[in-house]
Amino acid sequence: MTAGTGGGIAVVVGATGALGSAIVERLRRAGLGVVAVARTEPAIDDPGVTGCAADIGSDDALPAIAAGVDRAGDGPVRMVVQAAGLPATGPVETIDPDALGRAVALKAGGLLRLVRAVDTRLQGGSRIVALGGHYGCEPAPYACAAGVTNAGLANLVRQLAVAYGPRGITAHLVAPGPADTPRLRALSEQAAARRGVPVEQVLAERAAESPLGRLVTPAEVAWSVALLLDPEAGALHGSTLALDVGARRGIF
Repeated sequence: MTAGTGGGIAVVVGATGALGSAIVERLRRAGLGVVAVARTEPAIDDPGVTGCAADIGSDDALPAIAAGVDRAGDGPVRMVVQAAGLPATGPVETIDPDALGRAVALKAGGLLRLVRAVDTRLQGGSRIVALGGHYGCEPAPYACAAGVTNAGLANLVRQLAVAYGPRGITAHLVAPGPADTPRLRALSEQAAARRGVPVEQVLAERAAESPLGRLVTPAEVAWSVALLLDPEAGALHGSTLALDVGARRGIF
């Protein structure tokens, strides 16, 4: 068995991104062995992390992830995390309509592929976790694909909660607000170029959506995911954990 899997195994898709890598680190600190899934097998100098090359947008990911879990050891899969990021797609006024379907296929279809790849290794107390986002409940034209996809992801998580709940397996959506990551800066640079304004202005606008005037950090997102390992987190089954630093205005 790979070192560090005494507490079980977690599978993290999108493990090389800013959020995914922070989640991998936090789950290792929680004592889990981690299968780190990315399009290109990540080189991580940690015997408790098993790299796995897989494209979660393709059905070929199922046998690749299953094999990665087998390499990680024979313990149960305590948690799966779909943290793959979406490509830039543009605002609602100019987005390619087909890009919406591709975004949903990557995030929602990818979540289903992840769950099916490890289904036989899930047990009572295992967690199915998807990273959604603030714009799934707070529509914003500049985040068209993210809003549509994350709204659908919330629905899918509820369906998984109903389907897997009888086995004692819980499903959760973690929905950060705009997070302080290189991806957000890249998207903000594109928006700034379209509008002809400095990128700092766009980033300030994103931060100003929160009453605290700041962005969510990858460490905060990773903390929330690791929190779901606690037995008491079963009470959050099927729900969305909002990490928007107060940006959401609606009550429900």
